Amino acid sequence: MKPPAWLRVPALLIAAAAVTVWAVPGSAAVSPAQRETTTQRPAAPAALADTSCDPTASLRPAGPPRVTRGSFMAKIRARGHLIAGVDQSTFHFGFLNPLSGKIEGFDIDMVRAVAAAIFGNPNKVQFKAISDLQRIPEVRSGAVDIVAHTMTINCERLQQVDFSTVYFDAGQRVLVEANSPARGLSDLGGKRVCATTGSTSIANIRAAPSHPIPVAVPFWTDCLVLLQQGDVAAISTDDSILSGLAAQDPWTKIVGPRFTSEPYGLAISQQHPDFVRFVNAVLQRLRTSGQWAASYARWVGSPVPAPPPARYKA
Repeated sequence: MKPPAWLRVPALLIAAAAVTVWAVPGSAAVSPAQRETTTQRPAAPAALADTSCDPTASLRPAGPPRVTRGSFMAKIRARGHLIAGVDQSTFHFGFLNPLSGKIEGFDIDMVRAVAAAIFGNPNKVQFKAISDLQRIPEVRSGAVDIVAHTMTINCERLQQVDFSTVYFDAGQRVLVEANSPARGLSDLGGKRVCATTGSTSIANIRAAPSHPIPVAVPFWTDCLVLLQQGDVAAISTDDSILSGLAAQDPWTKIVGPRFTSEPYGLAISQQHPDFVRFVNAVLQRLRTSGQWAASYARWVGSPVPAPPPARYKA
């Protein structure tokens, strides 16, 4: 027998949600005003159809990661810490571990590698917990130096921020209750499907030919609570995120094949191309040293694939 929804909220989710209320402006609790529910079917965003750029190509490293005089990396070093915008509620990628009190995950490993290259110390990082919607504004304003937040690189976003080379490949799928007959988004026409505001996932739900009803919330843990309460029929986002949600609730399952490609990059201000090249040098070292594979095995699992190859445009 399936337990009531309140008994299914795991300790990890509760801890993450509680700290999110403190660490990020606005509560993770979902009010009717926060839910973006619509039956209208706007056209797919330009990013889904734009072929005028190659989103997975980034700036070529100038060599090994070095902190040169006058560079943005030198300014970060002088400050004494790297400022990183991260998630703290996505299990496996960026989450607050209630046992250690630390933010951990695959994305966090990428940030710590950048800090290690600047300072020789992976702990010289100030983490700033942000929502999906805050990722681009935080980079553009200079509030953070870098964002590591399961962030898909696409042409629309490249108009506003720069990205590193791809460090993880994901694809959008669907999470439903274990007893749901749905086998994918095509079976959810007229049903409420949850994703976060500011994500590519919510745009893909809106554009789906089956016409599901998108429900947008600030954090993925909000989606899991809504699914547990029966307020939505499904959650649809990257399989990397869904696997973390499913691990927190055994009464759910991931269904259907990937229906999008979601290449993740580290977001950086367009004002700092030297930092983009530096970060790309760090990522290349992670690929070739085995550190990327070790992080994947720890946070995502086995078998471990080859890391996404670096592609450069200049």
